[in-house]
Amino acid sequence: MDVETFHDGFLAAVLVPAGPGGRIVAKDVEAALAAPKKAAPVAAARPDVPLGSTVPFTTMQGAVSKNMVESLAVPTFRVGYTITTDALDQLYKKIKSKGVTMTALLAKATAMALVQHPVVNSSCRDGKSFTYSSSINIAVAVAIDGGLITPVLQDADKVDIYSLSRKWKELVDKARAKQLQPHEYNSGTFTLSNLGMFGVDRFDAILPPGTGAIMAVGASQPTVVGTKDGRIGIKSQMQVNVTADHRVIYGADLAAFLQTLSKIIEDPKDLTF
Repeated sequence: MDVETFHDGFLAAVLVPAGPGGRIVAKDVEAALAAPKKAAPVAAARPDVPLGSTVPFTTMQGAVSKNMVESLAVPTFRVGYTITTDALDQLYKKIKSKGVTMTALLAKATAMALVQHPVVNSSCRDGKSFTYSSSINIAVAVAIDGGLITPVLQDADKVDIYSLSRKWKELVDKARAKQLQPHEYNSGTFTLSNLGMFGVDRFDAILPPGTGAIMAVGASQPTVVGTKDGRIGIKSQMQVNVTADHRVIYGADLAAFLQTLSKIIEDPKDLTF
């Protein structure tokens, strides 16, 4: 799913300190959590589904099915991480008017983290060797009529955020018009998938064949947290879960990658360079 709106409706908690000296007390948190929140969008019904009939796969559905079956042959494992998104959301609000998309921000952050952890951008195609990708191409899963496709933001680590956002819009428009060229959807080296816009807080993604890892992005939601000085407050946090090929990527590799990604998202000033 397109990660563009993962934060909408989940980052608007209002916390008004009412304790002595402006401190946050329990009733402040309770009031913030009780504040009305924008409802998550509901997936549209499919009135065109021919109930009671058997329908053959379309070409796209057949390709998806083939890839999913092939993925079963890969020994995968999963690692989850919680990332605070307050700073990223503030940056997004600041530069959204310039055409920057949240998808591009997340893709850029992921690509920057992969630069430091190239093994997570590698793959195993023959069961005997690594292939270290020379490019960082971020594929993003997008639901379209009749199936699923993954437009690719090529060289996402090298492209500035404004150009990356324009490219993403172009790719989505072509995907919906079913005009993507093969290299625009089959050249990904790392994949992002998201269900956050539907209020899903976490999920596992299936690894696309020929790649080393895919990251599932959940909704960013107001969360009660403890501060270092023993107080309580609310921060917007999202859960990410990475599914990886255990033949070439190990637990420590993913843990280090996710730590780096978290640092980039929680202090995103370099995303606009």
